[in-house]
Amino acid sequence: MSTPQTAEKPDADVPTGLSPSSQHETGQQDAPTDMTAASESERTTAGLLPGQYWTQQADEPDPAGEDDDSALGDNASSTASLSSTILQYREINGRRYHSERGNAQYWVSNDEQSNEALDINHHVLSLMYGGKLFKAPLDQNMQTVVDIGTGTGIWAIDFADEFPNTKVIGTDISPIQPTWVPSNLEFQIDDCTQEWTFPENSLDYVHMRFLVGSIQDWPALYKQAYRCLKPGGYIESYEGSPSFGSDDGSVHEKSAMGQWGRIFLEGGRKLGRPFSILEDDIQKRGMKEAGFSNLEEAEIKVMFLAQPLQLITVLKARADSIQQVPIGAWPKDPTLKQAGRFLQAAILQDVEGTLTFIANLLGWSEVEIRVFAAHYRREIKSKNIHGYSRQRVVWAQKPLEN
Repeated sequence: MSTPQTAEKPDADVPTGLSPSSQHETGQQDAPTDMTAASESERTTAGLLPGQYWTQQADEPDPAGEDDDSALGDNASSTASLSSTILQYREINGRRYHSERGNAQYWVSNDEQSNEALDINHHVLSLMYGGKLFKAPLDQNMQTVVDIGTGTGIWAIDFADEFPNTKVIGTDISPIQPTWVPSNLEFQIDDCTQEWTFPENSLDYVHMRFLVGSIQDWPALYKQAYRCLKPGGYIESYEGSPSFGSDDGSVHEKSAMGQWGRIFLEGGRKLGRPFSILEDDIQKRGMKEAGFSNLEEAEIKVMFLAQPLQLITVLKARADSIQQVPIGAWPKDPTLKQAGRFLQAAILQDVEGTLTFIANLLGWSEVEIRVFAAHYRREIKSKNIHGYSRQRVVWAQKPLEN
């Protein structure tokens, strides 16, 4: 098996948020030791192509109509109340993004198209979890649970339904959650990077998912959870890598999939909010720094393969913790088939909504974004590109008091 090709990590000045005395607190970055006099343009993610590269390709796909395919049918205050300020959304290239309240900086669109993609992805994870909503060994008699970065609130709603005697709180910087929810669930507009207002030792479980690219100081976030959790309580963090690799070399460096991770790693470098969560092992390192114990993890390898049966066998023999998630409806197993179809739908549902904020930060034009997105969609649907991406869930426990 050949060595997987993955997007290279950013240069040494990429913020990881793993040191409490890092540049995240000072707002300054140390120059790389071998590039002290390097210009800003030189200190960029290795191998990143400019936006105009995509509009210069001879085989440029037509962006118009690319989204006509239905992915489902195609196999290819911290507790602040809603206010007018929060509802003053930003608009970039016709897409809606959250307001600039506090230090929050989330890069995914929060309009209906993007929210539908989030809900589809939740369904995929539920299928891959065997219908479960969590990995941590939770007590059935939990009193208070918090979902950080709840998004559309779909996870919190399902959790509240499953545990009707548990108070569930979902927090997010965007008020996009539904009004009609289970009676034991409430949503709060909150910036999780600010001081949490939950009392110390008051929570039984803290859940967070897909906060990549929105957190400057991950250990500080985990320390907030540690302070608010009861002794014996659990934290669970689910994140993914933006980079695609391939075991057969079919994801080329200058392909859209090969560039995808580089785009987000560079965007994270500019934002000061890393996308290299898996690459830098930020979850486990941050939780250990916060004081958590009994750390466990499971890794999910998202497959972009037409017939990966041999590869799956090798991977399962090599690492039981790696779970395969297919793209498309090729598997024979009905659960995997359904998960694959929905995951393809989630990816194709809103490429521009995922890409626009970061690409705009890098200076790309709207046309460049649309053309790149068309290339990306075409590659995701291709049977000749056998790529993969990785996702990881880590859960840990606050030690019991003696």
